[in-house]
Amino acid sequence: MKPIGYWLNRTDRALTGHMNGMLEEFGITRLAWQVLNVIQDAPEVTEAEVLSILAANGDTPALTAAIGTVLTGGWATRPAPDRLALTPEGVDRLVRVAERVDAFRDLSMTGISLEEYRTAVEVLERMTHNLETAMSR
Repeated sequence: MKPIGYWLNRTDRALTGHMNGMLEEFGITRLAWQVLNVIQDAPEVTEAEVLSILAANGDTPALTAAIGTVLTGGWATRPAPDRLALTPEGVDRLVRVAERVDAFRDLSMTGISLEEYRTAVEVLERMTHNLETAMSR
């Protein structure tokens, strides 16, 4: 059996690769989609807040590039300095993307019960907590 780190890395690469391919027709990546979700969940969020919320998903240059992608692609706008909000077109396009993401989730969950998924997430949360707590000491 391969160790958990191997499967974490391989799973993340598989998730990112498949999502990037699926989202390519929309002109975004998995990371840009995550940025869009943060903006959708917190209208007029600051760029600093997006960077903080998604810090575990990408480094600052990658996140800044993803923010640039959603701005130049017409998904989001700056209603005020350092603030981000979805455009009406971005809202509409995000609905179409969500349909694709739902299909992606169904595919990735094939043969996995909701209970198994929850258990996997809970175990990873505990492992992360254990390690982050030890690092902060």
